[in-house]
Amino acid sequence: MIPVLFFVIVITFVLMHLAPGGPWDREGKQLTPQVINNLNIKYGLDKPMPQQFLTYIWGVVHFDFGDSLRSPGQHVSQRVLESWPYTFTLGAVTFLLLVPLGIGLGVVAALRQNSVADYAALGLATAAASTPNFVIGIFLIIFLALGMNRLTGGTFYLPTGGMPQPFNPFQVELIMPVITLGALPTAYIARLTRSSTLDTLRQDFVRTAWAKGLKARLVVMRHVLKNSLIPVVTALGPTFVFLVTGSFIVETLFSIPGIGRSFVTSISGRDYTMILGTTILFAVLIAVVNLIVDVLYVFIDPRVRLSD
Repeated sequence: MIPVLFFVIVITFVLMHLAPGGPWDREGKQLTPQVINNLNIKYGLDKPMPQQFLTYIWGVVHFDFGDSLRSPGQHVSQRVLESWPYTFTLGAVTFLLLVPLGIGLGVVAALRQNSVADYAALGLATAAASTPNFVIGIFLIIFLALGMNRLTGGTFYLPTGGMPQPFNPFQVELIMPVITLGALPTAYIARLTRSSTLDTLRQDFVRTAWAKGLKARLVVMRHVLKNSLIPVVTALGPTFVFLVTGSFIVETLFSIPGIGRSFVTSISGRDYTMILGTTILFAVLIAVVNLIVDVLYVFIDPRVRLSD
């Protein structure tokens, strides 16, 4: 994990400084050259790039990610801790709902191949995967917010935005954002589960289990589902990271002050320290989740071993 994080920082640092523009660019009124020079000296941007990189690495080793360049007086860690809980709550709730839903749809579609249930599950997954999430969000706002407000005379409707409480999954403000964010991942997991389950159903050991007269529930749970989960678990790792690192479109559409909006804003504003701090968070999450997925292989399939 350490080499991976190091190279992520190197690549991000170099590309960030090679990109045109700088953190002091302003729309409309521009800062004077003297002010820009003073700001560069204050934040160490006047030094050669290798020296800036070594200084930043030394700070990262001591868990010091510096101050935000576009928000003076605010530390990067402080801004991340303020925005990420909202994103994590939205992503975690979405993940906990999409896993059983996606796997369940995929298994049902595979066990009822070429039936109405199969066609319905595939049709639903295809529609969810083909529709952009901002379109889904707009339709939800029209029907579940505006439409329900008019239909019930203002007595019941879903809020279109606001400040959901972090780490509280039981709140009405999350319903539409969760559906919008989880539509595509759920469809992807359902299609992947169906494909993997169909491959497992064609294996000889499954035919042998059916031939022995074992109960359908036992065959599906012990032989089919368990052996078809490895590719699904592999995909769930990146999916979880994708969900808990935020979606700029979903957070903007429903006015959620999450880290996704903060990250995109920092990129457009060339906030170097904020970009690096958020990228490191993403890289750490991906590395940790991939490690957890590798360990889970052993429990799903005993034939998989971490060492000889």
